[in-house]
Amino acid sequence: MKYLERGYLEKDELPSLPPAERIESKKPVVYIECPQPIPCSPCYESCRFDAIKMDNINDPPEVDYEKCTGCMACLRVCPGLAIFLVHIKDGKGYVTLQYEFLPWLEKGDKVRLYNRKGDHIGEGVITWALKPERNDRTQLVTVEVDKDLIFEVRAVRKG
Repeated sequence: MKYLERGYLEKDELPSLPPAERIESKKPVVYIECPQPIPCSPCYESCRFDAIKMDNINDPPEVDYEKCTGCMACLRVCPGLAIFLVHIKDGKGYVTLQYEFLPWLEKGDKVRLYNRKGDHIGEGVITWALKPERNDRTQLVTVEVDKDLIFEVRAVRKG
């Protein structure tokens, strides 16, 4: 549990990745980086497809990648910003993530890409942006990235 001291996960602490065939299928798939056993279950409760498993409320969630439809219900409700939608299509990588800064991002915006540690790792373009509803402070955005970065990009910044 050294990630608690560091404040971020290292590669060897990450949950198992979805199979390559699933990442490159027609639909994106959810990837959850939530290792800490804490009482939290919005992702589990929001999944209508029974794709997220938890034996009890303190268990880190596990994804059944074959059942995941990529509907984003879990991504919308995660209070820990620990859920990402990943996809590889036509040789390009796509990551959908939560964004909580102003100004809101727009489709076509160029963004800087950051990893778990906060290091700048590249540039990307927003391909989809959902503005938050009235009382929500979280936007969902999809950023096009190098396909090799889909499991590294964890934050974006305009500019």
